[in-house]
Amino acid sequence: MHQEELRDVALAAPDSPPRVYECGDGVVVELRGEIDLVGHQRAAPVLDPVTSGDARTVVIDLTYATFIDCSCLTLLMRAWRRVTARGARLRVVCTNRMALHMMSITGLRATLAPVATVDEALGRQGPGVRRGA
Repeated sequence: MHQEELRDVALAAPDSPPRVYECGDGVVVELRGEIDLVGHQRAAPVLDPVTSGDARTVVIDLTYATFIDCSCLTLLMRAWRRVTARGARLRVVCTNRMALHMMSITGLRATLAPVATVDEALGRQGPGVRRGA
């Protein structure tokens, strides 16, 4: 998805709350728009119950995030600590070059190990595999 398309998505729903859906034995949390301090404050109350729940895999999908800053990285690392502390797995979906660069320069890319799609994060492959509804 190109930056122009991401901007259009964010403008269409600038204050969209995180979307949460189950997919097999995993739970996906889709974050949209700018994930800055305000986005962090909007997402944390949604993420906390998911990261402390019983899902074996928690996926944080940044596909529709148009901007991230250190607040987003803090949110991701808090989620990673909570999920891994209970023996589960956190996966991050992100293809945005700037976001990936931020993860790299902070040393978090290796820990968060971002992947390109929700299907990849959930370990699903092959044609005809659809994203959770």
